[in-house]
Amino acid sequence: MGAAPSLPGPRVPSLATMDALSEGNGTFALTLLTKLGADNSKNVFISPLSISSALAMVLMGAKGNTAAQMCQTLSLSKCRGEEHDVHQAFERLLSEVNMTGTQYLLRTANRLFGQKPCDFLLSFKYACRVFYQAEVEELDFVSASEESRKHMNTWVAEKTEGKIRDLLPENSLNPMTRLVLVNAIYFKGNWDEQFNKEFTQEKPFRVSKGWSVRRVYRLVLHIRRGSSQVSGPARAPETQFKLQTVAVTLMVLDPTV
Repeated sequence: MGAAPSLPGPRVPSLATMDALSEGNGTFALTLLTKLGADNSKNVFISPLSISSALAMVLMGAKGNTAAQMCQTLSLSKCRGEEHDVHQAFERLLSEVNMTGTQYLLRTANRLFGQKPCDFLLSFKYACRVFYQAEVEELDFVSASEESRKHMNTWVAEKTEGKIRDLLPENSLNPMTRLVLVNAIYFKGNWDEQFNKEFTQEKPFRVSKGWSVRRVYRLVLHIRRGSSQVSGPARAPETQFKLQTVAVTLMVLDPTV
């Protein structure tokens, strides 16, 4: 057992750094949504923070052109002024996201599963734990890929209160797999104004023009709507749903407007 690497622990990042991270995460989220939504016949539901925080862990092990290209893709170039700046900013962000003592549950969890016996640097494993609250776990993808898949799915199920049970489908791993990044996010909150179950009715729902009609359970409820317009050709109507001590803002982006 080696001693803990002499890397700096988390410290309070500057406001400018947090602003740069916020801007970068927002830019990455919208860029990713544009790419994934290129086929506008399908709905897109993503957690950009899950993706950016998982890839930021990999960024800690990258250097040179690889690190520069990853920063450009993640829109984190402005956070690279000081060594470990971006990672300290992520540590602060993830700590706030996973804050305890709230009236709602919002939890994120990262983990890296690598092929054993890969020799991960102690400094990298230490940094994953300190900045991203993530452990590096070694599994045998070569001779036990199916058992490894089930193990990872069990971990995800535990982190999401059993809501996500089969994140990795069958045959998603093979003997050539070397590293898997897994992120789990779980949210549960109480509505400030509870919905009445008697107002829930089965109604037709059209996926899009020309697509089949499905019957789903829909809540018949009048919601006060507010809207805002962002600069550029796209409009972003917003609907805010109030939960106890927290508000969820739903933004509908219509690039065709």
